[in-house]
Amino acid sequence: QVQLMESGGGLVQPGGSLRLSCAASGGSFSGYTVAWFRQSPGKEREFAAGIRWSGGNLYFADSVKGRFTISRDFARGTVSLQMNNLEPEDTAVYYCAIGRPIMSSNRQPSSYYYWGQGTQVTVSS
Repeated sequence: QVQLMESGGGLVQPGGSLRLSCAASGGSFSGYTVAWFRQSPGKEREFAAGIRWSGGNLYFADSVKGRFTISRDFARGTVSLQMNNLEPEDTAVYYCAIGRPIMSSNRQPSSYYYWGQGTQVTVSS
């Protein structure tokens, strides 16, 4: 069974940057779409960004477009989420997930079947 591990969360001031990383054990990302979701207290888990491991297709939520980038590292077997110009509204637990969603559902949490434990990102002055 594939296990996912996120790293890189923390506390940052508004306008700052953080880089999250997702690694897999017990398997690889080959054939999967790797996505980052986030969830803040009282809100539903929402899609932030995704990448198809094989084709490199990228997907972004409108709320992060232009500020977040997602990339893959074949040598390390990891997927990273670079978050720039962070806003207090970006504060959430960020989760890495993998699945094989169809295009119309690649932003739905139900399309992903392996999840990490999450890493906290707090944007505050």
